[in-house]
Amino acid sequence: MRLSHGIHLAYCTNIHRGGDWPETFRSLNEHTLRVRDRVSSAKPYAIGLRLGDSASRQLAQVDELDKFRAWLVQNNCYVFTINGFPYGDFHGKRIKEQVYKPDWTTVERVEYTKRLFDILAAIAPAESGGSVSTVPCSFKEFINTGEQVEAMRRNVWDVVEHIDALSEKTGKDLHLGLEPEPLCYLETTGEMIRFYRQLRDDRPGDDRLSRRLGINYDACHLAVEFEEAATALGSLIAEGVRISKLHFSSALKVRPSAETLDGLAGFAEDIYFHQVVANGADGSLTRYRDLPDALAAAARGETSGDTEWRIHFHVPLHCPPTALFDTTADQLQRVIETLAANPAICSHIEMETYTWEVLPGELKQRDVVDQLAGEYDWTLAKLAEQGIHPAD
Repeated sequence: MRLSHGIHLAYCTNIHRGGDWPETFRSLNEHTLRVRDRVSSAKPYAIGLRLGDSASRQLAQVDELDKFRAWLVQNNCYVFTINGFPYGDFHGKRIKEQVYKPDWTTVERVEYTKRLFDILAAIAPAESGGSVSTVPCSFKEFINTGEQVEAMRRNVWDVVEHIDALSEKTGKDLHLGLEPEPLCYLETTGEMIRFYRQLRDDRPGDDRLSRRLGINYDACHLAVEFEEAATALGSLIAEGVRISKLHFSSALKVRPSAETLDGLAGFAEDIYFHQVVANGADGSLTRYRDLPDALAAAARGETSGDTEWRIHFHVPLHCPPTALFDTTADQLQRVIETLAANPAICSHIEMETYTWEVLPGELKQRDVVDQLAGEYDWTLAKLAEQGIHPAD
């Protein structure tokens, strides 16, 4: 939906199944339109579209793209952003670290991302432009040589050139957002800035970088890293890194007591990767590859010095704290306050709670449309407190 200050808000459709385009389109009709009816008040409704490789190949066909454009007009909808992070299947089977493959060392990632921009250039309104979010280059464990790092930089520049040519051709502001995530090649704000500087040094004076590449700032991911959102965003802006998109998301935050650790067993599921970053009494950070690894370390008595765990498990934005668990909604609040203080920093907002299917039962007491409507209610209320409202 359109908000004041030229901001656009959507939820990410990666919460729904969408292995190919027919399944993705079915989810739009069965779920997204119902959410629209709950929250949009007959105003133009924005869609944060998730397209995997198979779906993108099918939608890129001229006939399918024409039909989808007609569907968007018919249903008073528009697409301003695409989630281009998961390349393949994203629901129903083990994904874990495979979600980062193919990474930015590969031609497959390059061609897929270019295709997403071709689609977006054809369907995004000129008013909103279009963003695509993507993997944080790779998973740290996958990168072992300097040649791989150089390949990632070359490939990112290749896509930047493609995006810029499309933008010049269409007159639309198109941009790619790298999405730092725990244990990935780009994990922290500092690592994002370092990589950006390397890209800038590769082609000194080429201003296409600042216009076409930025960060998809996921509030959950950076909160898991114990970063303060206002400071992190300030550092990125000072460096000249574009804030391509803001992911409104929230992570689990717990004090690792015996009772809490028992309760976490329900979150240790087999589909998604749930990295854990622990804060020690001395302020040092310990990283656990996945929640089951952290729980196993606790069972061996190796985590007694941990004072707080932050867990990469996206929980509903409107999820209240419980006796056992808290969330990083405070850091999302800092993101909202930073945006309100300077709305020009970013015009694309996407709510992302893709974990619906694997949420423990106590967090999943209504259907997905009800949950999404609740997230809109929470988000719009928080934005309104800071002076950002739905556009007239």
